Amino acid sequence: MGSASISTTVTELAESRVRVVAEVAPDEFQRSVERAARQLGHNLRVAGFRKGKVPPPVVIQRLGRVTVLDKAVQDGLKRWWRAALDEAGIAPVGQPKLDVTATPADGAPLEFSIEIGVRPPAELRPYKGMEVGRREAEIEPGAVEAELQTLRESLARPQAVARAARQGDLLVIDFEGLIDGEPFDGGRGRDQMVELGSGMLIAGFEEQLEGATAGEMRTVHIDFPADVDSPKDHRAEDVAGSRASFDVTVKDVLAKALPELDDALAQQAAGCDTLEQLREEIAAELLATDESRIAEEFAETVLDAVATEAAIDLPGALVAGRAREIWESTLRTLDFDGVSKDVYLQISGRTEQQALAELRPRAARELRREAVVTAIAEAEGIVVGDDELRGSQPAVDPAEVPARPQSRVARREELLRERVLGLLSGEAVAISIEHAQARGKPWPGDHEQVEPELPEPEVPPQAEDSGLA
Repeated sequence: MGSASISTTVTELAESRVRVVAEVAPDEFQRSVERAARQLGHNLRVAGFRKGKVPPPVVIQRLGRVTVLDKAVQDGLKRWWRAALDEAGIAPVGQPKLDVTATPADGAPLEFSIEIGVRPPAELRPYKGMEVGRREAEIEPGAVEAELQTLRESLARPQAVARAARQGDLLVIDFEGLIDGEPFDGGRGRDQMVELGSGMLIAGFEEQLEGATAGEMRTVHIDFPADVDSPKDHRAEDVAGSRASFDVTVKDVLAKALPELDDALAQQAAGCDTLEQLREEIAAELLATDESRIAEEFAETVLDAVATEAAIDLPGALVAGRAREIWESTLRTLDFDGVSKDVYLQISGRTEQQALAELRPRAARELRREAVVTAIAEAEGIVVGDDELRGSQPAVDPAEVPARPQSRVARREELLRERVLGLLSGEAVAISIEHAQARGKPWPGDHEQVEPELPEPEVPPQAEDSGLA
């Protein structure tokens, strides 16, 4: 829905809030009405029409115009209020207060209002030439050898061994699980590969197979968690809170045979002539990665320093609204990983209100940063044009948490932030971490934030024939 379908008028309010009066064009609203009528008429039986094929005008006549319009408004507002803010160029903070003025007459536009928080203005102090601590790029002791070991393990070939299984070994197993003496869906597998110590199976399963030998049969007892909320396994709720016994046959014990650390490995893995050349290339990559990380943390530290110096009024309701946004984003990540809100709160030993309170410092910090970025962009005349905006849409990674489509305003601000960070880091004066600490100057280590730690969901043993991933 573009600007032709919705128009807006913005009024600034107190406490960093705005009121947006939006008007949805008649044709856009009529499409929503017809869509609502088709949905309401899906199960409506009317003589002369097949089920689900009743025309919208007939549905409106049978159910009443008010009923259909109410649904059209409720369904449409979910997208219209976001489109209105995007059209008005507003970056919202917190949840909106929506109000529909009146039910429109036939052929008339729909008018509604939005009250929502916006980031406050920032009164900048001098922000160029700030002294900020910056560390030197380095390679952690043993990092190169650790990378070589990872490379060796990636090229390892499993070989059967005539000994007891231990951590790191691969077992080929058949298993059949019973709950109360009865088989259950997903509890049976044949020729399954299990790596001991990988943590890929539910807690306790791998541990009970340590010390097993080829040909041995063991019974593994597992207590499934009572709280399971995993989109990865729709059958998990069927076994939640149950105790299962698995009859496991260990068919093979395989140890990883690592290739020798020599020139042949360097040639096979990376096309290097010698092992020493491979070490040098790994070291160069590690150093480049650290340098990139340093540049990012330096820029973020400069931004934090500027935000600390700036005069910004943050209303409490605004901070609470941003904390709620962060919390909702965390819940979406939890849900994607198969962890419900209740389970997370139970594991973390907090209530939702406590979690929100703990997020308030982070919320305030984010708002201060965003206010400063906006102020500097205005002061420096930094703008992002529509052509640049259209060509900057990031690729979607299907493995990442599904997110709401990014609005034009959000993407524009993302690009502005990149420009401002580049300006600030280029104008800042880098000093050593030691000098920064001794002179009370900002440095990366004094502003790091701790993100919420998300527990890993547990899944039962997985069989190819059960469809579990």
